[in-house]
Amino acid sequence: MKTIDVATLKAKIDSGESLHLVDVREPSEHDEFNIGGILLPLGDIRVGEIDSIENLKEKEVYLYCRSGNRSGQAALILESMGFTNVTNVVGGMLAWKDQSSI
Repeated sequence: MKTIDVATLKAKIDSGESLHLVDVREPSEHDEFNIGGILLPLGDIRVGEIDSIENLKEKEVYLYCRSGNRSGQAALILESMGFTNVTNVVGGMLAWKDQSSI
């Protein structure tokens, strides 16, 4: 599994790169604050309900959650399902908010 820090990801977003972002948090967390990713909670990934991202198996996918733990788990599961290019956002949205306040 590859990783990326929030500063590097934010630079990619700010430069206008077309990215495939997947938020593996719960809907209430996503509603509170998100960076534009597709909402696909870790629980859905665990039971194989990944229809919304099935078309991204060969694409670079950035996974994020609150702290980077759930997205790391999601990355491992998706790799086992045949996803070839998943990247975990280290520190998650906590790090994103910290970096944004600097």
